[in-house]
Amino acid sequence: MATYIILANYTEQGIRNIKNSPERLAAAREMGKGMGGQIKEFYLTLGNYDFVAVAEAPDDAAAAKLLLALGAQGNVRTTTLRAFGENEYREITKSLP
Repeated sequence: MATYIILANYTEQGIRNIKNSPERLAAAREMGKGMGGQIKEFYLTLGNYDFVAVAEAPDDAAAAKLLLALGAQGNVRTTTLRAFGENEYREITKSLP
């Protein structure tokens, strides 16, 4: 499974309905499972982003599908980073010329 770091901010709609946010997170977790992935971790954050999540998906297309579906609901805007774990990092650097 590929790992993704999701940096997100609430939209005006999302913050206006912030009390519904825990239910939206639960629904997003279910949606992720339905697409073959999962939201592994979630953190409410201070600073430039309202929350950060760590997710896994079978591939980039599945991750994009999940994030587009979440964004289409109008509650969040996301910036997503493909992340490589330490073992992947070691394999990548080992194969360098």
